[in-house]
Amino acid sequence: MPEGLRKKMKRSAKRPARKGARPEAARVGLEAAESVVLTRALEKRIEETRMMREGQRVGVAVSGGADSVALLLLLVERRRKLGLTLTALHFNHRLRGRAADADEKFVVKLCGELKVQVYVGAADVGAMAKRDRANVEDAARRARYLFFAEAAEKHRLDKIAVAHTADDQAETVLAHILRGSGLKGLGGIHPRVGKIVRPLLAVSRAELRTYLKARKQSWREDATNRDTSKTRARIRKKLIPLLGKDFQPRVVEHLGTLAMHAREDEALLDRVTEKYLADRVEKDAGSARIKIADLLGDISQATDASNALSSRVVRLVIRRLKAEREARRGLKLLRGGEITSMHVGQIVELARSGRSGLSLSMPGEVRVRRVHDALIFDVTEKSRAAPRAHFEYKIDSLAGSPRVQVPELGCAFRFTVIDWCSKRGETSISGEVLNGDRLSFPLTLRDWHHGDRFHARGHTKPQKLKRLFGEEGIDRWQREGWPVLVSSGVLAWVRQFGPSAEFAVGAETRVGIVITEEQSE
Repeated sequence: MPEGLRKKMKRSAKRPARKGARPEAARVGLEAAESVVLTRALEKRIEETRMMREGQRVGVAVSGGADSVALLLLLVERRRKLGLTLTALHFNHRLRGRAADADEKFVVKLCGELKVQVYVGAADVGAMAKRDRANVEDAARRARYLFFAEAAEKHRLDKIAVAHTADDQAETVLAHILRGSGLKGLGGIHPRVGKIVRPLLAVSRAELRTYLKARKQSWREDATNRDTSKTRARIRKKLIPLLGKDFQPRVVEHLGTLAMHAREDEALLDRVTEKYLADRVEKDAGSARIKIADLLGDISQATDASNALSSRVVRLVIRRLKAEREARRGLKLLRGGEITSMHVGQIVELARSGRSGLSLSMPGEVRVRRVHDALIFDVTEKSRAAPRAHFEYKIDSLAGSPRVQVPELGCAFRFTVIDWCSKRGETSISGEVLNGDRLSFPLTLRDWHHGDRFHARGHTKPQKLKRLFGEEGIDRWQREGWPVLVSSGVLAWVRQFGPSAEFAVGAETRVGIVITEEQSE
């Protein structure tokens, strides 16, 4: 509620009551007036931010607590004017036994009275946290938001409204400050993230309780919110009241403003970093490569600005890869830890002084490797962490231009036989060519083995393939399953290197073999 309006209403409340009027009636009148103002302010906020639009299906997260109950009532009262179809979502974390079950019954009963359809989800969050060795609060949040994401997909919800308030924002910003957060952490809770919207982020808990009391609407209290052994509860019960009393009465409002400015600055810096990365990062499925010179800039001229850009580049590359992975998985939430400033520092130090071949494992299945003058970032599935399976395929004949599927690599190799003398021009667009006259059948298409030697063109004698990989900057992770073609025990062809010197086409060649790599069908 605007500060000026609040003061005006308080002044009017302090005026002497009419003769015969009861103080209780004046108090009820003030609460009713505040309720009307709050409802209109919420409606205006939704319209201004376009968090929800006419015709959308909106899921409302309702825990049973005062804030979520108030959000549900506010939206129910204005759903016709806003043109929204509402559905309530309740998640039972099974952390508080009978109290949690009572919360669920309360929400179901309330939704019945309001004629709002409700969907209930549940999970044993305590067991999940123990299994994943995770913080219970983090596990609860992940489980809850995963339920919201699944409900949105199953019930075709356009938005999910969550009842975070200005007080929640202030607590979050303070918690991030106390743990040494950077600019991103100062942004606190975002008003919109994907389908999640938070229309009450500028409204205080006190205002919502005034609204509920005016409506004579009860709610459920979570006893764990009063457990001051937890940092969040201590901030709520001790730190914010102390700051409000002894330092700044409007501390909650000011922390909310700080968060807003931090988010704006963060968005601008992200846009600058995106432009910087546009032509400096080489992308592949599940990985990204950036030259160390582009990541660090001129080390001899290192400044606060260049250091900040390096850290931001690292975070943005990892965030992109994680988002791509979760899109492939079909989930809306990342499972696993967050990348902290300590992790970013380790990655930057690997770029500055690490040697080629070193790697770092980061939270959330992130791996960073130094390969010569570049860093390679991988965000992989745990199921793919095992070494790639070996493969070996016999080729008895090349008649009919056979196509050999290699499921282990997710690709296929086509062998096209051409008349070398008359169709020499075809090689310029069709790939690498072997001297078919020198091949001995059966041929073997397999993955490379340690100890393999190959006579690359331009070299005077055969070299260990491992050494040639190093010269070409092909790191040990990329080498897994690297395909080679063998004729009579000799490597005749290697991916990227082409035919060996002994099997290269020449003036006497009559039959050429074009090898092309294709996507698997």
